[in-house]
Amino acid sequence: MLIEKRSGRRLMNQINVVPYIDVMLVLLVIFMVTAPMMNPSKVDLPSVGKSSEIKVPPLQIMVDKNGDLTFRDQDGKADRKVKWDEIIALIKQRQASNPEQAVVIAADKGVLYEKVVEVMDTLQRNNVQRVGLLVRPGN
Repeated sequence: MLIEKRSGRRLMNQINVVPYIDVMLVLLVIFMVTAPMMNPSKVDLPSVGKSSEIKVPPLQIMVDKNGDLTFRDQDGKADRKVKWDEIIALIKQRQASNPEQAVVIAADKGVLYEKVVEVMDTLQRNNVQRVGLLVRPGN
């Protein structure tokens, strides 16, 4: 009978991480030394100058505390209470002669956010392109 003798080697199920730690420490030192030498890139952003003269004053839709709507014409003098269906007709009529004229929504502080979004949504659904919010500049 012939008996085979196995070699004395066993399979290792462990990994030696010491060389990897050494490599990581060397890389850390390299990055720590080179990082202060690098100049951060500068981004040159475009600037926009504030126009001193408005070409066409915007149309205003004012929302009061009760949710009632008031339309103010471009001259800022003619205020009149309007209904939902009248607003779109008035804006379309004014923008037909001047398509670049913007529409701004001026809402009272006490008005629910939902009401302002409802006005903006109505304008957007009726293809009014330039819509903004009128705010008072802070101190």
